Amino acid sequence: MLGDLLKKIVGSKNERELRRLQPLLLKVNSLEPSMEKLSDEEMRGKTAEYREKIEKGMALDEILPEAFALVREASKRTLRMRPFDVQIIGAIILHQGKIAEMKTGEGKTLVATMPLYLNALTGKGVHLVTVNDYLAKRDSEWMGAIYNFLGLSVGVIVHEKSDAERQEAYSADITYGTNNEFGFDYLRDNMKFELKDMVQRELNYAIVDEVDSILIDEARTPLIISGPAEESTETYYHVDRIIPRLKREKDYTVEEKTKTVALTEDGVRRAEELLSVENLYDPRQIELLHHVNQGLRAHVLFKRDVDYMVKDRQVIIVDEFTGRLMPGRRWSDGLHQAIEAKENVTIENENQTLATVTFQNYFRMYKKLAGMTGTADTEAAEFKKIYNLDVNVIPTNLPMIRTDHADMIYKTQKEKFNAVLNEILDLNSRGRPVLAGTISIEKSEILSRLLDKRGIPHNVLNAKHHEKEAMIIAQAGRKGAVTISTNMAGRGVDIILGGNPEYLFKEKVRADMFSDEREALRKEIWDRWEKEKKDVISLGGLQIIGTERHEARRIDNQLRGRSGRQGDPGSSRFYLSLEDDLLRIFGSDKLSKIMDRLGMEENVPIEHPWVTKAIENAQKRVEAHNFEIRKHLLEYDDVMNKQREVIYSQRKMVLKGDELRSIIQETFEELIDYIIGTYVNEDFRPDGWDWEGLEKACHKQFSLKFSVEPERRSALTKGDLKEMLTAEVQKIYTQKEIDLGEQLFRHLEKVILLQAIDTNWKDNLLSMDHLKEGIGLRGYGQRDPLIEYKKEAFDMFQEMVSRIKDEAIERLFRVEIPKPEDVSRLAPLRRQPVFMSRGEDMAQPQTVVRKNKKVGRNEPCPCGSGKKYKRCCGR
Repeated sequence: MLGDLLKKIVGSKNERELRRLQPLLLKVNSLEPSMEKLSDEEMRGKTAEYREKIEKGMALDEILPEAFALVREASKRTLRMRPFDVQIIGAIILHQGKIAEMKTGEGKTLVATMPLYLNALTGKGVHLVTVNDYLAKRDSEWMGAIYNFLGLSVGVIVHEKSDAERQEAYSADITYGTNNEFGFDYLRDNMKFELKDMVQRELNYAIVDEVDSILIDEARTPLIISGPAEESTETYYHVDRIIPRLKREKDYTVEEKTKTVALTEDGVRRAEELLSVENLYDPRQIELLHHVNQGLRAHVLFKRDVDYMVKDRQVIIVDEFTGRLMPGRRWSDGLHQAIEAKENVTIENENQTLATVTFQNYFRMYKKLAGMTGTADTEAAEFKKIYNLDVNVIPTNLPMIRTDHADMIYKTQKEKFNAVLNEILDLNSRGRPVLAGTISIEKSEILSRLLDKRGIPHNVLNAKHHEKEAMIIAQAGRKGAVTISTNMAGRGVDIILGGNPEYLFKEKVRADMFSDEREALRKEIWDRWEKEKKDVISLGGLQIIGTERHEARRIDNQLRGRSGRQGDPGSSRFYLSLEDDLLRIFGSDKLSKIMDRLGMEENVPIEHPWVTKAIENAQKRVEAHNFEIRKHLLEYDDVMNKQREVIYSQRKMVLKGDELRSIIQETFEELIDYIIGTYVNEDFRPDGWDWEGLEKACHKQFSLKFSVEPERRSALTKGDLKEMLTAEVQKIYTQKEIDLGEQLFRHLEKVILLQAIDTNWKDNLLSMDHLKEGIGLRGYGQRDPLIEYKKEAFDMFQEMVSRIKDEAIERLFRVEIPKPEDVSRLAPLRRQPVFMSRGEDMAQPQTVVRKNKKVGRNEPCPCGSGKKYKRCCGR
């Protein structure tokens, strides 16, 4: 109560922050008349002037008012758009490294131009990160007019670009691209063998568009680059044939909240019987058990046209947050292959992870990060805790007059869809535009079929029909338009009442038209649009119909936000049923009691604020649950991230090649210390030292036949021995350098070091996966699994670093090259095929039996060589 009173007196934190920015806004506005007087050439000259000031040490904050006023004037001259005051405030928030929440239609694309221009003046490069290639291309071309006018260069990163084109795009002052492309370029750069082949510069400043989608929704699915691992695919088909014969509850149980499935004891016995194996938990059957678990998940948890689609006999993942197809992306750990077997399409080989990073850790590498979206405030606590980003809600330019009606709740899905259909028919008969949102492709097609039966023309916007996405969503505000959309809902494209005249003009205009014909066509389309817009406004604007509530309130708010832009009228309503997943799985007993108290009859909905509040509480519980999972996963991923930073910085140092000689010399001196420490015990006389072990270790490590005559041994000290051994090793090293020439020898050192780092890092990634999956069991021993994970991960990392040094020096001293020209052949000219994928949504670390059995370093190598694993394939 006291808090509410204080808020009324001093305002909320957000209001106080907005008041604090008012003087800065007034300063920008006061410069507008002076900017209007500048010629185009004088405006371009300002960029060079600001850059010079920054080089001399002036802070960006001091230049901000002038720079923003300059961009506002450039926008007026190039795009005929003048940023509103609220857009200037949003731009200041973005420059300060915060999140600006701005409603749909408030012009976020234009807001970003001001902080991007200001931060690009440093010459370190800035990135605008968006959710798809279409928006990256569109915005770079559209807003590029402003940057080019002011003398800055613009690049765009999209899927089909070559490395040379990517380098050019990243070297531009401002680079637009998708979150996936930026992340994969970071991983690919850290697999390159030449510095000149790397495409990204240092990560300086980024603005993330639709920041909630990228940093919250997609935070649990890592980016993975993998290479093929040899694996028979027949087992997948074999296991797939038995899965349909297992019965739910009797043979396996499903936990829908956590999306897990597990065999019961009866199920294990039944699977053993069907697969003709004696014991599915026998170590020899580990791989088969893994296949059974993944086969169960494929059949029970993953649904066609919801989680994936089959197109051209390929299983293509559907992004659960945007509804878009993700061609080329694959689920990891054999799940994708299990789904391919289920759908009876060709099974692709399984892959082994070569590099991986989560968006959480990738975006935290930027020196300064900002974001914008229409819906971030509900996740403000998570943005602050994980990314240290504050959220500021920017007021709308014109008052929001959209009406958000209470939810209508029915008993069954059939009743709900009938009600939705009747509502659409009623609105359509009056000519009012409708946008119906669904949470899956499957539901969008059910609704589409129902509309077809009633003869209602409509557009469907889902992963199956995404090619004309921008055109469909841009015209969703036309009179009588009916549009069905999945969660993608054309994020980034405004729905203008009466339709988008610019899109209509582009569609109708022909290349052979004369300029006066073009102008006549433009006028005709604009006049028709203005009339149609007035008609649609008189009908009440765009009606949003939600056919189901999403787990996150933000996604519902995104759908609602398609209506009521820039002071337009509009309304929204959600239609739900007790059979919807959210209510069925997460709806509390309280919700059921409310329903019973209010009474539910067939085809009669319940509309009550209590029910809407209960549903919102269910969503809050799911959001809190998902936040805890993401936070927990990040604690584990931070361990991997620290290792990644060390390995990638080592790689970069090797690639630069400036200190290769000193790195190698320090390494072999360290190994000499280790060898002497292992075989020389100063508590014994020199005759009692392990001379045989010492000689073998020197031969193995340095290809050096080192021996000391027995009569000389007694007079030696440990220091003398180290000096002798170092001199011998240095002699071999120097001779190799002379034989090959310094330049070629440096190249040889670089290749050998990089190969040792890459091979061991790849193995470490696999070992870390094994460790994470089994670490949950430590909880049963009253030990914190996270602390145990950190300890063991550190030991594994230390061991890997030692292995890298050991192997690199051993190979360098052992290698014999007859001719200097042969050195160039050591470079990895044959590229290994790699696959970019979004990993499966990471579950919390739990105990799962993996198909790849980890072999102990001192156990016999499974390849049959007779050597210990650490000295054979374990390299």
